[in-house]
Amino acid sequence: MSAEVRATPILEVRDLAVSYGAIKALKGISIRLMPDEIVTLIGANGAGKSTTLRAILGLVTASGGDIRFRGEPTRGIPTFKLVRRGLTLVPEGRAIFANLSVRENLEMGAYARRTAARLDGDFEKVFGLFPRLKERIRQTAGTLSGGEQQMLAIGRALMSRPQVLLLDEPSLGLAPILVHAIFEAIEEIHRGGTPVLLVEQNANAALKHSNRAYVLETGSVALEGASSDVAANPRVKEAYLGE
Repeated sequence: MSAEVRATPILEVRDLAVSYGAIKALKGISIRLMPDEIVTLIGANGAGKSTTLRAILGLVTASGGDIRFRGEPTRGIPTFKLVRRGLTLVPEGRAIFANLSVRENLEMGAYARRTAARLDGDFEKVFGLFPRLKERIRQTAGTLSGGEQQMLAIGRALMSRPQVLLLDEPSLGLAPILVHAIFEAIEEIHRGGTPVLLVEQNANAALKHSNRAYVLETGSVALEGASSDVAANPRVKEAYLGE
């Protein structure tokens, strides 16, 4: 990859503002994701982390600012078109299709692709990442454990062959051993060439498994930098790392 490509963000948000009525959820935040990065957004409940992801994908309407994916502005483009371009969100709460099988959920992940060809190879990539899903391929998704449902939600997103993967609280409600497995999978996805923008309340895990971090407070960026530097910040240690 050339230095010029590395220096160009694959996803860039500038002065993004979002309001819910009189409530200003985002107050002009700016973030960037480079093609070779995992970037995390951390912060308290209500800081604007999930709203940022939803605004990037057009699920909530921005009242100001600019969003660019691969250098092209995206505000006003319908969500389904952004998915076809390569932006994919794994939402908080997983949002799997509970009445469908594991296989059918994964097939739904490929719905936006222009062709259904070569799905077998995509299945194998997902099963290589999450062997449990292969063992449960015919099982109804609603009967899976919480950790397995999160694996399925991520696997379904990967079936769309994303160019950027947006993850909203992937460790929420999971036991520590499953949190470790999910973050190991996120790193493996990143090593495979997919940049990741991660929203996560488990700040310890998020900072350990990312390159850079933004700390959001009440809709604004309070701190940004290399994840190791952010983790070493005394204010972050006290507020988010329990130290």
